[in-house]
Amino acid sequence: MSTEFKSVAEVFMFRCSATPDGNAFARPEGAGFKWSTWKETAEDVRAVACGLRALGIETEQRVGLLSGTRLEWIIADLGIIMAGAACTTVYPSSKGDECAYILTDSHSRLLIAEDDKQVAKIMAVREQIPSLTKIIVIDGKADHDGFVITLDDLKKLGREHDAKDPAAYERIAKELKAETLCTLIYTSGTTGTPKGVELTHSNWVYEGRGIDALGLISPDDVQYFWLPLSHSFGKVMLMAQLRVGFATAVDGRIDMIIPNLAIVKPTFMCAVPRIFEKVYNKVITGAKEGGGIKWSIFQWATEVGKEASRVKQKGETPGGLLAIKYAIATKLVFSKLQERFGGRLKFFVSGSAPLSREMAEFFHAAGLLICEGYGLTETSAASFVNTPKRYKFGTVGPALPETELFIAPEDGEIFIRGPGVMRAYHNKPEATAEVFVKGEGWFATGDIGELDPDGFLRITDRKKDLIKTSGGKYVAPQSIEGKMKAICPLVSQIVVHGDNRNFCSALVALDPEAMKKWATDNGMGDKSYEQVVADPKVKTMLQPYFDQLNKQLASYESIKMYAVLPRDLTLDDGDLTASLKLKRKVVEKKFKDILDGFYAGAMEK
Repeated sequence: MSTEFKSVAEVFMFRCSATPDGNAFARPEGAGFKWSTWKETAEDVRAVACGLRALGIETEQRVGLLSGTRLEWIIADLGIIMAGAACTTVYPSSKGDECAYILTDSHSRLLIAEDDKQVAKIMAVREQIPSLTKIIVIDGKADHDGFVITLDDLKKLGREHDAKDPAAYERIAKELKAETLCTLIYTSGTTGTPKGVELTHSNWVYEGRGIDALGLISPDDVQYFWLPLSHSFGKVMLMAQLRVGFATAVDGRIDMIIPNLAIVKPTFMCAVPRIFEKVYNKVITGAKEGGGIKWSIFQWATEVGKEASRVKQKGETPGGLLAIKYAIATKLVFSKLQERFGGRLKFFVSGSAPLSREMAEFFHAAGLLICEGYGLTETSAASFVNTPKRYKFGTVGPALPETELFIAPEDGEIFIRGPGVMRAYHNKPEATAEVFVKGEGWFATGDIGELDPDGFLRITDRKKDLIKTSGGKYVAPQSIEGKMKAICPLVSQIVVHGDNRNFCSALVALDPEAMKKWATDNGMGDKSYEQVVADPKVKTMLQPYFDQLNKQLASYESIKMYAVLPRDLTLDDGDLTASLKLKRKVVEKKFKDILDGFYAGAMEK
């Protein structure tokens, strides 16, 4: 692959000069979206970069970024990069003490915050962040005797600074080296204290050219983007855009994804499995509510779609009677689902957490391909990915060019080596040594997997998540959880438990929206969510789904007991990471009494 760029700054300057009048980004405005060109983007970024330099920021010094996904996040991040600094990403849902830890550990000198609410959160812990000299607020007011200035203030300062030495902007950018620190992303902390992952310019430049080399995305494509930019999955798509040159509509509000897709009409979108699960739940529930002939047609169409999917998975095209039936099924059922996504989607990309094969096959049956990928923050997000031309459901695809794979024969752990692998954990040499234990640049992922003869990687589970029952049997909980979500459209989250126990059990959180309709249909429409899920009728309703699940499982991994939780598992309650991954240990600790109750005095079930 071509390696003509040594820094993200060079890639950005190339993109802005190569296609200055092309659409770069769109932001929500009124009932639609407003597009801006690469030339306009370059002007905004330059003002931010020069403003940061005017405030004394120097090469590799850290600038924190605490905001939800929006265009200003991207402009700020690129401004930090073009100033030669490194961006410390902070999840907007982080509590004050968590923000203080990250900003202090990274020694961030400035912070760009989304609004007055985020500013207030930082001001409450200001004494814990001695390195912080100023906050720049995107949507808010200047305050605290000049300690807080607005983004507009920063840009004005930048333009004045730029006018004094116009050559400095490009000179600083061109001096950046491949090994220069570009981003500090703190791991989401499903266990223990978050670690700062040091990602260099060469890491991100590689990701851009690696994705480009796959031919997955073209300059004519349009992306709808909502992913958390504080997470590496979101960040890597920005790098791909700079390299390839496609256009992106940006809106981080999860509840606006479906309405916005009809407006933007993208050709591709990246998402986490939870988004697909929510859409699946709504589709299945809606079809069942239609009852009678509508439900029968939906079931028929789904079976036809799955048959067509099996043919397409072999690289063939459905023909004959199947082609006719599939065309009818598409017109009657699947076209409606496709229109929900704007009607132009070529494919989805799923990452950040495992996507069940059942979910992928359902969407494919409906004519919507989900290309699952895999990587970690420590490997700059994208290490493996399926493509529309080469995919296998149940796998995360083959490796990106230049990425190497090694699977440990003793336990199946995946090791990765290549240009995307991080430099180190910030300020943590011992932790760094632990993940490079094999030496020679091999990173220990902590995931268990296997490689098929065609080079497709299948992730079987997270090493730390594997359950070992007291009978010595190993159980992969994520696989079971994915199956249950595909079977029951009312399930929001499920946590399979059983480590050092004599059988497996589960905690189940039901989808609040879906349960409203169920409650009304069962004479409980006037009751709260907590009252509804506590009713014995709910477990009676769920039991056939668990019976269906257990038929697919070995006896030692089947779910013998389960409890319905009084609430959904959410990001706000600390049950999920910002990328909507389950914090398994956190949830198990919160509901320890319920879990212990399953096994109180129990022998073998």
